[in-house]
Parts: sequence; structure tokens; C-alpha cells
Amino acid sequence: MKSTFISREKNDVKFTMEFTGEEFEKAVIAAYQANKGKFAIDGFRKGKAPRTLIERHYGEDVFFEDAINELFSQNYFKALDELDINVIDRPNADFSEIKKGEGFTVTITVTAYPEFEVKDYNGVEIQKVENTVSDEDVDKELEVLQTRNARMVLAERPAKEGDTLLIDYAGFVGEEQFEGGTAERQPLKLGSNTFIPGFEEQLVGCSAGDEKDVVVTFPEEYHAENLAGKEAVFKCRVHEVKEEEKPELNDDFAKDISEFDTLEELKKDKKEKLEKAAQERAVNEMKNAVLEKIYDANDIEVPQVMVEDEIDGMMQEFDQQLRYQGMDLEKYFQYLGKEAKDFREELREEATKKTKTRMLISAIADAEKIEVTQEELEKEFELMAIQYKLEVEKIKSMLGAENIAALEKDLKMRKAVDLVYDKAVIK
Repeated sequence: MKSTFISREKNDVKFTMEFTGEEFEKAVIAAYQANKGKFAIDGFRKGKAPRTLIERHYGEDVFFEDAINELFSQNYFKALDELDINVIDRPNADFSEIKKGEGFTVTITVTAYPEFEVKDYNGVEIQKVENTVSDEDVDKELEVLQTRNARMVLAERPAKEGDTLLIDYAGFVGEEQFEGGTAERQPLKLGSNTFIPGFEEQLVGCSAGDEKDVVVTFPEEYHAENLAGKEAVFKCRVHEVKEEEKPELNDDFAKDISEFDTLEELKKDKKEKLEKAAQERAVNEMKNAVLEKIYDANDIEVPQVMVEDEIDGMMQEFDQQLRYQGMDLEKYFQYLGKEAKDFREELREEATKKTKTRMLISAIADAEKIEVTQEELEKEFELMAIQYKLEVEKIKSMLGAENIAALEKDLKMRKAVDLVYDKAVIK
């Protein structure tokens, strides 16, 4: 196969792949060997008929398509590599006349990655960001630990917001009890907003043993059409009122929930961790500020095919998030009365910005000849092994060559961001 570059207009690249008659004949023989079992010829068992008889019966081009497809798939990426073309879309192929035993030429037009020179990325001026940690921030962290280690105890008093009730309820629209509106001994934390708006507030002030009719109106966009917009009465009975009993903040608490012997040691550790996190946030904010400046300084064309790919990824990620909540994109669109194409358009601006930013970072990495060492890659594998509690070799085998290449590219991009941040002028 011989590959020849023809032209490039903006991002559209044209080149040819030429195959000799000998190469084509070998591919046809291979196609015959792979497919001969599919043909039935009188006097021959399946798979035993000679190629000449099959071609006489079905046409001499019977194996051409498979042969051409195989030649194309084997040589397309080889040609891209030889001609140093980085494509971002599927190719359009135009074939010359195909004849038995003769060579042919494929003329390919494909969208390639844009060529541009990134500018103004050295010495970017940004404002310094400082995130401080106060004693109040530390106290809030300790309150979280208290809440996490709290226990539920019966409250001998009327319920207030934040309490957890154990209730029975049955829902009615008019005189008719509706399906799915009944439960027994159902826990409900007042103020959690997990029930229909207005439901939880009406149970504030109830005590164990009380019965209460809770009157609510279902939202107009409620997923059950037979209930949407309708007024309903939930007949409720309160079995228990429980409140959180938080442990006292003292040395014993510190010993129980941490490796420290005193509350002061625990506080000090929390403050150090908060300060480290605050510093990391500040650095990330400044890195983003540098990227924003570079983004604004470079007016480059962003191919729509790359934007569409980014939107696909964003929608897939959102779909996964919805599935964790027991929903999916289709149900989400039905619930909102929205179509997928409208949602895609809402994502377009953000997807375009993400794509352009990634293009700029990649261009900086290339301009600065940034490489990822094997040592840096191994360190990343080790971090992943710790995160997922697996052996390093297991991580590598699970990732596979394609994902490892993507990880290497990601590390390269991170190093490029670090480089422009290190060269930034921080005021």
C-alpha cells in the first residue's frame, strides 16, 4: 500500500491509498477462505466449492467487498501514521474502478485535528487567591463528627424540625385511597424534604400516639398523572418521635472516633487538613484563572464534531448520575417534558468551552514538548491501586492499552497546566 498526501483546506484533509493488483488478489483469496462456507454449489459440500465456481455462479466480484473492507481496515490507520494526520471524524472514501486482479486507489477526505499556534501562555498575570481557615471552620468539622456519631433516642415531647418520626400513613383523593400512597412504620426526618411539599411541616408538634390528617396538593408536574395537581389527604399515625443525641466534645470523644488522645490534638489535625485543602483550592482557582486568560487570548476554530463528542460524553455522565438515583435520561426528559435535542443545545456552550480549553492545553503540551515518563505513569498506577484496593498489575490489566494511553494523555495535559501556572505572574 502506498499513501500519498494531496491537500489540506482548513481542517479537511485529502489523501490517497493505492493498492497493487497483487495486494488485492491476496485480500480476495483471504475473503474466499473466510466465506466459502456460506455458499452452496451443486455437487459440493458447503465450504468445499472452488473459488472459480463460486465466482462463476455469484459473479466475479462476490468477494470484492470483504477484500476491500479488510484492506481498508488494515491500512487506514497505518496511512494516517505515515502522513502524520490526526483525525477527529469518520472518513469519506471514494474508490476508483475495481477490476479483478488489478490495483485500485482510494481517495479519502476526513476532518483532521485543527492546526494552530497557541499564543500568550507564558507569564500570564493573575490575582493571588488565599483561602483562610478559621476556628469556626474547625468547629463545624467537629459538629459534623458529632452528628455522624450521634444516636437516636426517644423524645418525650412534641416533634420539631430535625426529629425523626416513625409513622403509618394512607393517602386518599376524595374518598378513594390511591395506589402507592400507603406505608407502615415509615421513618421520616422532618425538614428532609423527602415527602411532598407541605407534608412534613404539618407533622411538627405531633407526639407519639397522635393521629393527624395531612392535607397536601401534588405538584402539577408530578410523575403520576392521576395525582398531578390534585389535593390529597394522608391519614397519619405517629408511633415514635426520636431526636439525635450528640456525644459531648471532650477527650473521650476524640479517643472514640480517632487515633488521638485529646480533643486539642483532634482539633489541630482537623485544622491542618482544612488548611491543606484550602491551599489546594486556592491553587486550583489560580490555575483556572490562568486558563481563562489563555482561553480569552486565543481565538481558534472549534470543530463541531469535537463539540458533539463532548456533548455525548456529558449526557452519558449525566445519565449515569441519574441511574444512581433510580432514573435515566429518558424518564428525566419525560418528567420535564423536554426533548434530547433541546437538552443537547443547553449543553453546547459549556461543551464548546471545554473542548477549546482542552485543545489549547494540548497545543501547549506539544509546543513545550512535554512528555510523560514511565516513572510518572507507574506512580499513577500505584495511586489507583491504593484507591481501588487492588494490585498494580490488576489495575493495568483492567485499564488495557487504550485507557492507559488516555491516562498518559491526561497526565501530559496536567503537566502543561502546571507549567503555565508555574510561569504565571501572581499579583
